[in-house]
Amino acid sequence: MDWLGLFFGFQASNVNDQREHLVLHLANSQMRLVPPPDTIDVLDRSVIRRFRKELTRNYVDWCAYLGKKSNVFIRREEDLRRELLYCGLYLLIWGECGNLRFMPECVSYLFHNMANELNKILEGYIDHETGAAFVPSVCGELGFLERVVKPIYETISKEVAGSRNGTAPHSAWRNYDDLNEYFWSRRCFEKLKWPLDKGSTFFVSSSEGGGGGGRKRKVGKTGFVEQRSFWNLFRSFDRLWVMLILFLQFAVIVAWDGELPWKALRSRDAQVRVLTVFLTWSGLRFLQALLDAGMQYSLISRETWWLGVRMVLKGVVAAGWASVFVIFYAKIWTQRKHDKEWTHAANQRILTFLEVALVFVAPEILSLVLFIIPWVKNFIEKTNWRVFYLLTWWFQSRSFVGRSLREGLADNLRYTLFWVVVLASKFSFSYFLQIKPLIAPTKALLNLEDVKYEWHQFFGHSNRFAVGLMWLPVILIYFMDLQICIQQLRLRFQFFASAIQFNLMPEEQLPDGRGVPFID
Repeated sequence: MDWLGLFFGFQASNVNDQREHLVLHLANSQMRLVPPPDTIDVLDRSVIRRFRKELTRNYVDWCAYLGKKSNVFIRREEDLRRELLYCGLYLLIWGECGNLRFMPECVSYLFHNMANELNKILEGYIDHETGAAFVPSVCGELGFLERVVKPIYETISKEVAGSRNGTAPHSAWRNYDDLNEYFWSRRCFEKLKWPLDKGSTFFVSSSEGGGGGGRKRKVGKTGFVEQRSFWNLFRSFDRLWVMLILFLQFAVIVAWDGELPWKALRSRDAQVRVLTVFLTWSGLRFLQALLDAGMQYSLISRETWWLGVRMVLKGVVAAGWASVFVIFYAKIWTQRKHDKEWTHAANQRILTFLEVALVFVAPEILSLVLFIIPWVKNFIEKTNWRVFYLLTWWFQSRSFVGRSLREGLADNLRYTLFWVVVLASKFSFSYFLQIKPLIAPTKALLNLEDVKYEWHQFFGHSNRFAVGLMWLPVILIYFMDLQICIQQLRLRFQFFASAIQFNLMPEEQLPDGRGVPFID
């Protein structure tokens, strides 16, 4: 530890603390070996190896994620000296980083470069420029604190000061997560370099950069930015909204003939009208693409230009799908009107439309399959193969944390079954007790003629405004009664919340000392 502290400029107090940390940890692990070693006063190789692997596990995963070769080299099984040096170096970096521990990939970046220099020292590397033995880039008294920790910490401090105590917009400043996400890309090696380049844009705070007039260009957010807007209600729950809107359209079309759904769908006209849900779906996708671009535009910079490309392409593709569906749907009715009935040619138009629709929904089907079979998606996310990255680039950005965190197959099936029951109950209620009863009054209102309204400015010469007013409260309830349905389930299973609470409590706080609630 003293040798590492001398070479890399760590504080003496940090060296003493981490020496004690390392010794106590290894001693405790040695005492827990089963069976105990024959010579208890000699450190077992498995103890230090296990501790080193656990200590550098996040670093090794980070290297694999970025496609970098790890600088932890253990050439021989008996090389305990290197094992101890790597453990000591990591602990010294961790101990002196202070609040930088909230940025684990930043710590991995520092360890990667300093471990590389440690390897050069151990292998007797000679500096070609001076002809002398290699000397680390960061050395001398308080070298690590002054040249590594202080610049990064001052950047964090400036960002926090620019947040105006959290009242500034989320896109206007970087927090710990945003700064840490900078190290999820290989650009940190190109831009930040080693030793740290203080002229890098990473050290330009939000209050100092971002514009012209001689101001330095800053590094913005790279993973997520929150734009406070009412439209987040749709964007954050877009799949739920899309499902509710599409079913509402389907239910109105099917119920319009006044028959049961399975009888109404025997009509070819009704079947073709149902296909209009794909026009609505494609239009909602285009709206979602616009909202994604409007909410996440702050992520786009010179270094993340591909995000802007993806946003533009998603908007173009969504608009293209909407246009394709309109064209193919219009061809169906054009053929129908030309033939005066549903001929073979008209039915072929329908089949062509369905083939296009199958291509459109293929990504959704794939997503559903990956959800039900979680280990496939876990493998794709955990495996750092470029081909998988190219396949998933369209749907989401790469993320170092949160990969392969999926529930098991049984849990997914139970979760899916729960929502199937809830949604089946909700849609059955909505169709038979909300939508279908309104069809006859709607037709009656539309067939009325010469109705004189006092507010004629709103109603004009049509009853459509009156129909809209009649449907408005029903539609509002339709969109909200899913919450009522879930609330009813909570009332039926009142022990559910308490069961979760008891199972999350530590065992010593439970009435009977177990992880399940005590019921008398």
